[in-house]
Amino acid sequence: MSPWPAAVGAEPKTLHMLLDADARLAAAAGGVARFLADEVGLETGAAARLQLAVIEACKHDFKFLAVNHSHLEITFARFRNRLEVSLSHEEDSPSPVQPRSGERLISQKPESGNDSAALAGFDQVQHETHGKEIVTRLTKYFA
Repeated sequence: MSPWPAAVGAEPKTLHMLLDADARLAAAAGGVARFLADEVGLETGAAARLQLAVIEACKHDFKFLAVNHSHLEITFARFRNRLEVSLSHEEDSPSPVQPRSGERLISQKPESGNDSAALAGFDQVQHETHGKEIVTRLTKYFA
């Protein structure tokens, strides 16, 4: 056993995916979330809820992909104290339920609305717009 503590990276570990609107690819993104949740030591039920939440978020966003921008970008980032999943896409015209350009909608615990059941595995759900780009950031905190 080494007298030195194990080396731990201070930088986040990230993975970036670019998906076409295909449910099989949403399942692959869910698998990445499950792997990262297992890797940080979340219990099996919590990891399964995160996996399902990412799959459902992908399927939801697939419906809003623009004709000229038909890909969903997903970035998984693992930090020391949290896991973040960011989904972004461009829309030809913003959805009425999305915030206007530059605005943010944040929910600490998704308890109501369309996001409630599917996103309940995450501690924070944040929706942002940047011009025509719509970003949904899902955050799960852990010790």
